[in-house]
Amino acid sequence: MAITEDVLEFLENAEGPVSGEEMAEKLGITRNSVWKAVGKLKEAGYEIEAGTNRGYRLVSSSNVLCPQSVRRLLTGPARGCAIDVRESVSSTNTVLKSIAEQGGAEGMTLIAQQQTQGRGRLGRTFVSPKGTGIYISMLLRPKFSAEESLSVTTAAAVAVAEAVEAVTGRHAMIKWVNDVYLQGRKVCGILTEAAVDFENNGLHYAIVGIGVNIQDPPGGFPPEIRDVAGALYYEEVPAGVRTRLAAEIINRFFGFYEHLTQRPFMKSYQERSLLTGLEVTFTQGDRLQEGLVLGVDDQARLQVRLPDGEEKLFSAGEVDIKKDFLEQLRRGEE
Repeated sequence: MAITEDVLEFLENAEGPVSGEEMAEKLGITRNSVWKAVGKLKEAGYEIEAGTNRGYRLVSSSNVLCPQSVRRLLTGPARGCAIDVRESVSSTNTVLKSIAEQGGAEGMTLIAQQQTQGRGRLGRTFVSPKGTGIYISMLLRPKFSAEESLSVTTAAAVAVAEAVEAVTGRHAMIKWVNDVYLQGRKVCGILTEAAVDFENNGLHYAIVGIGVNIQDPPGGFPPEIRDVAGALYYEEVPAGVRTRLAAEIINRFFGFYEHLTQRPFMKSYQERSLLTGLEVTFTQGDRLQEGLVLGVDDQARLQVRLPDGEEKLFSAGEVDIKKDFLEQLRRGEE
């Protein structure tokens, strides 16, 4: 992999076509290694011209999503992450859980452009068609208690919201507890799964799965989610968005994760709360309640005032928003 990255960097810095012989000499490798590296780069999507007596020339890398392109944008703690990019998987969480069980290291990050069996919370299906989204799962091996680990999902939601904002320039909101909204539509879902270590009251590992809709799928979203689901773009997707978005999410998440117990992301989470000030229907188990959302506390619990005036904190459950509010939100952001 290092040779491939060295060849890519050489081509990016070259002012014109460069021969395989010249690259081999300056990089200290064989011409055959250069040829193999160029082949890998082409397979990854890089457009490279090659001709007899003309050498190699990098034409375009703007739409490439590959380990090298993501890794080159990583900063801070994220630079230690191992990146794996695949065209299609059953589910990034499922694949990474298998890797975790086999001893995979913390920071292992799997990115896919399609999931054939994408999963959401409560056993729901997460629509993940090819070429319309980006699906990321990150392997963690937390060294703190299982209770503290509940903040992982909160950190991931803020990382996505800030990344979406950095890439699109539009303000993203968070619907408690793990959905990211843009212009009144859900553009991202997050699923955190973990294996508990009962001996130390902690986690053996945790997998944070993130699915972001980049654009509408052909024919639109399925009828059952069409009123809620949305995408970052409804026209042509700017070049390089997938790579930049993936790197922005990974950078921000691992920056938060390094100081997870201090919750440096909570203020942003609270400020981005989509539910604050809304009358909502709240489901917890078989119990259905209504109330006014007062906000989110420092432990990411939903603060709700019930009709009788009682105020309660919820750490889990499902919240339904009235459709007319979402329509109003969409009109206000157009």
